[in-house]
Amino acid sequence: MHRRLIVPGVLAASLLLAVPASAAGFTPGAPGIGDPYYPAGGNGGYDVSHYDLRLTYQPATDLLQGTATLLTTATQNLSRFNLDFGLTVDEVLVNGKKAAFAKSGKQELEITPAAPLKQGQSATVVVRYAGKPSTFSIDGYTAWQRTPDGGVAAQEPDSAAWWFPSNDHPLDKATYDVSVSVPDGTQAISNGVLQSQTSKLGWTRYSWRSNKPQATYLTTLAVGKFDITTDTTANGLPIVNAYSKDLGDNAGAARASVERTGEVVDWLSGVFGPYPFNAVGGYVPNVPSGFALETQTRVFYSPRQFARGSNVSVVVHELAHQWYGDSVSVKGWKDIWLNEGFASYSQWLWSEKEGEGTAQELADYVYALYPAGDPFWTVRPGDPGPENQFAGAVYDRGALALQALRNRIGDEDFFAILKGWPAERAYGNASVGDFVAYAERVSGEQLDALFDTWLFQPSKPASGSASGSGSGSASGSALSPAASAAARGAGAAAVPVPPTSWKQIAATHSVHGR
Repeated sequence: MHRRLIVPGVLAASLLLAVPASAAGFTPGAPGIGDPYYPAGGNGGYDVSHYDLRLTYQPATDLLQGTATLLTTATQNLSRFNLDFGLTVDEVLVNGKKAAFAKSGKQELEITPAAPLKQGQSATVVVRYAGKPSTFSIDGYTAWQRTPDGGVAAQEPDSAAWWFPSNDHPLDKATYDVSVSVPDGTQAISNGVLQSQTSKLGWTRYSWRSNKPQATYLTTLAVGKFDITTDTTANGLPIVNAYSKDLGDNAGAARASVERTGEVVDWLSGVFGPYPFNAVGGYVPNVPSGFALETQTRVFYSPRQFARGSNVSVVVHELAHQWYGDSVSVKGWKDIWLNEGFASYSQWLWSEKEGEGTAQELADYVYALYPAGDPFWTVRPGDPGPENQFAGAVYDRGALALQALRNRIGDEDFFAILKGWPAERAYGNASVGDFVAYAERVSGEQLDALFDTWLFQPSKPASGSASGSGSGSASGSALSPAASAAARGAGAAAVPVPPTSWKQIAATHSVHGR
């Protein structure tokens, strides 16, 4: 054995090099991105610009094997950083060199690169892993659903940790390449545009690309046996819809709803501005859940959404999210009203278009439906708390807030805001406060009191505030003059006849398990 002689000067230099990185100005990235609703969600110290996921999935055993390549940039001098992930990791490389790694907490993968990363430095992170997603849960919660012929990843506020390592929070969006190999006769569906489909030795590989920034929870994977339809919108946007072959009695209603995707997107483009992505569509797998989810460019629908017949209203809701929630995403999960209030209001506008009840009639009905003592009014849509993030009030009281805004500032400014906001904030993040400031800038009015009344006060707003454009108090009203008068008078306890559209809108309330 050859033993190298170390002279004193070399030894001193070696000892300097051995000083821990943290002592030389390099520190670990935070194990959470700083969201008070979900302290463990996301991570600090770096930003991801692109995910390349190369996967193999065996439906019979639920075994998922993968290599994830993340293109990242350090946002601080970084000695160590975390990814959110739950499956078994075999190897991690950072800039081509093996990195130490360890699991901690419920979803943390701690990675220590061979050399610390300087602020602003690019780093390619490769993670090789395998596991059965259905066996991983966090506090009894799972985002992976097995199906008779495969599996599906779709859930909110997180689903990535079940199938790929990530910085799992909407603040860190990225583009995606998702390539999945499955047994012949089975399909793999993900976001964006299908780039290629190749078969070899009994396996078929499907490669999908999302070329616009996308939040991790909006990234989806569905493996199974599907009937797939393709088309284009009036503007030439590619549409891909998929339906499990075993949807049973729900198959017809599902198709009758989801196949109207092109029509709905064309209409929504007139309300919210140009569609922000490179593809659109949806899929209906054979899962037992009841919710739908706005997975970017490829909406997830549970079959139960169509158990009572076709429901185009839920298609409107989820496609509206492509602007409000997907292109413009929350800064923090407390800002969920920016997603759900607007998607719900889009259903009210669709009802208006279809002649099944105006937005004003729906507002009058919802306001009368819940008496002052109902817990509905104690939820604050502008900051509902994690326990009420998907409560009915976030959706319906959230839509009432928008009707109050419309009544206060008039249709011209209101619809200019609906179209201008997703253009100004495209592919970024925003808070409720950001939207209030934008609405004030466009309308030229002070709107703090209005939004405080409808989004932040844990009580039923008074019925006697302003009911028309520019005609009353600063707090504004969501009610028509007739409904406001009735609420103040002897008929205050009476609930009007629900508009025709209400049944479908109410059915959508099972979104996210409500």
